[in-house]
Amino acid sequence: MIGKTTYRRKLFIYFFVVFIVFTAAITTFQYNREKQYKAQELESILNSYTDFVHSFIQHNNIYKDKQFSKLDSIVKILPRSDIRITVIDYNGEVLYDSFYERYWEMEDHQYRPEVQEALFHEKGANIRLSESTNQDFYYYAKLYDKYFVRSAVVYSMSVREFLQAESVFIYFIVFIFLITTGVLLYVSDKVGKSILKLKDFAIMAGKDEIIDKPVHFPENELGTIVNQIINIYNNLKKTNSELRNEKEKLIHHLQMVQEGIAIFSQDDEKILANNHFIQYLNLISDIPAITADHFLKVKEFKPVKDFIKTHTNETKTTYIKNPPVKRLSIEKNKRFFEIQCIIFQDKSYEVSINDVTKTEKRKLLKQQMTSNIAHELRTPVSSIKGYMETLLDNQGITPEKQRYFIEKAAIQTERLSELIHDISMLTKIEESANLFEIETVNIKSVVNDVIENLQSSIDEPNAKIECNIKKGTEISGNKALIYSIFQNLMENSLKYAGEKVTISIDEYFGDDNYVYFSFSDDGTGIDEEHQLRVFERFYRVDKGRARTNGGTGLGLAIVKNAVRFHKGDISVKTRKGGGAEFLFTLKR
Repeated sequence: MIGKTTYRRKLFIYFFVVFIVFTAAITTFQYNREKQYKAQELESILNSYTDFVHSFIQHNNIYKDKQFSKLDSIVKILPRSDIRITVIDYNGEVLYDSFYERYWEMEDHQYRPEVQEALFHEKGANIRLSESTNQDFYYYAKLYDKYFVRSAVVYSMSVREFLQAESVFIYFIVFIFLITTGVLLYVSDKVGKSILKLKDFAIMAGKDEIIDKPVHFPENELGTIVNQIINIYNNLKKTNSELRNEKEKLIHHLQMVQEGIAIFSQDDEKILANNHFIQYLNLISDIPAITADHFLKVKEFKPVKDFIKTHTNETKTTYIKNPPVKRLSIEKNKRFFEIQCIIFQDKSYEVSINDVTKTEKRKLLKQQMTSNIAHELRTPVSSIKGYMETLLDNQGITPEKQRYFIEKAAIQTERLSELIHDISMLTKIEESANLFEIETVNIKSVVNDVIENLQSSIDEPNAKIECNIKKGTEISGNKALIYSIFQNLMENSLKYAGEKVTISIDEYFGDDNYVYFSFSDDGTGIDEEHQLRVFERFYRVDKGRARTNGGTGLGLAIVKNAVRFHKGDISVKTRKGGGAEFLFTLKR
């Protein structure tokens, strides 16, 4: 009997503690809710003032005429003398303030907390000390098209008391608490008896005794069943954790392999796709900058589409060990791709794209690099030597002719310097990549810098730049290399695409690992026979014109190596409608 009483007492204590916590939570929640309601009520009043001021400004064309002193008339009729009205321009300039006579001298208000909140959420509030009047205010700001209207009330004792929550409900909670305590005493006694019945039942079951009387137990007190459920849950949780780890390994593996792989549901919805799949898809497709979801819209994949449709429409599937497989070879833009599609038992399917285009051996590239460097250096060095010898061997040359030869030598010197710089950068990327500093790079900012620095080169051929990169796009990489990617691509278009060209820079897709870019122009383009080689060092589509335009022949090679440094890939194809389009990825 003593044991039973002790157990019921413990059970009551457990229930009582839980109820205290619950009551405290409800009390805290209600108290904060009351305070929030009071704050909303005050903001509603201030909102009516801002709407009234805005209507007055609109009705009297005050913003257009810049006659904000007219607002003095409505400030005088406000019901409270401690109401402060401020009008702030979208750029943070104070256009009017009722508490500060020389409001035009006030500092920029763009970064005031209430203004910032209103900028993104249309309205905002804040309690803080005013730097202008050295008083505490409850501020409320609201955005109206081109300007903010801010109303504020002096944060006085009366306002503080107004914002305090009512305490009547606390007494009500205490009353309910006392009643519930009595109920808990009754319930704990009932539950304690049920637990004792369960104990007696377990002892009888353990002794294999005959139970001739039905015993009713509350469902939430059957400890043995609960323990079994917990064991089952733990086992399931362990299994799910193992499956999740295996899935993450699979995703990382797919992103690392060079083969493009994508998995689709029976309804043709993408489940998973790596970056190479999207890259290869864009090389094959004539549709600009498509994503994995548009796979079946590409005309070259029609045989695969028909194959998928045939097998997914089957009412009976018997293939478990040997699923249907479709293989297809595609040639596009001087590249060769092997396509494979596998249909699974649940009618989902996997599509893989493998680039089987033969590439030049690394050894041959280095041999050609050595030969090309010697050849490219010989030209400017020979020119400089010729000009200098002419000046030294002909003492009677006029000053005009002397300046002419010196200027020519200077041009070749500049070209030689650019060539050495480009060779040095390529060598550093390949041999000393660890020396590049890694930081967070905002792509939009870098592109804007490139456009600004090349503005004279853009204006000369009447070129037009269209940049569609999101402001918040950032990657972890080297800023100088990112800059060189867009600079060399833009210089390439400005030099070789022709007059009045339109250059488009687009961010057409992004996932957790990569950002996908398209750099295109509507100029003369690059013939398909040259597209596989334009990224080679010193390769020129038109050698005579390239040297006339001052190119070193290394710009696109630097672009390719800089993209690979950032774990990405780059390709070029003929743009639909004419021109060249470079597609590349950068790892976040």
